Amino acid sequence: MNQPSDVSRIKLALIDDHGLFREGLSRLLGSEPDMEVIGQHAGFAEALQFLSGSPVDIILLELKIRAERSDTFISAAQQAGYRGKFFLVTRAIDAAQSAAALKLGASGIFLKSDSSLRLLCAIRLVASGEIWVDQRVIQLIADRYPQHEDQGLDGLTQREQAVLKGLLDGLTNRNIGNKIGVSESSIKATLQQLFEKAGVRTRSQLVRAALEGVLGGASSHGQSTG
Repeated sequence: MNQPSDVSRIKLALIDDHGLFREGLSRLLGSEPDMEVIGQHAGFAEALQFLSGSPVDIILLELKIRAERSDTFISAAQQAGYRGKFFLVTRAIDAAQSAAALKLGASGIFLKSDSSLRLLCAIRLVASGEIWVDQRVIQLIADRYPQHEDQGLDGLTQREQAVLKGLLDGLTNRNIGNKIGVSESSIKATLQQLFEKAGVRTRSQLVRAALEGVLGGASSHGQSTG
């Protein structure tokens, strides 16, 4: 089997203040034929400098490093011109910080207590444009931002409800379409309607909006792939 070219590999950068974890993760990801780790950093400041001259597809980062928050780094990286994806790989769960990162467009949150095989799967899913939010994080955010009685699903069509639940289940557009019996293009159109209703632009922002109750009580039924 031919090795993938550099163009087809997912270029990754790691930000974590635990050196052993960072080095071990780098070896794991580097052993995959479709992944390449092009940067390792112990803090957000040095990572921000690295991004200015390096083509990174996905940044894997901790939720918080010392006193620095990931959402602050995400905002700074976006302002500096980074257009790749952010994927949190974290040992801690914090509802406010997790929700803030998702609102800024983070593509998901993965817990370090999960398996390496699931992490590889999650990274590939994120690289394809999907999201991965661990169910424990979803539940924590839902508990932090409880639904109000007047935030029902009356404002959503049955298809929009089904697509939103599929999104919270961590399903791809194709899998959602197969599940409810419609085409992938129809799912994309329905997602666009949900984006407009929630006032967001990305799938991860839509997840956060649903979890906070902006789109009603669907989050209480959702599961992620995590």
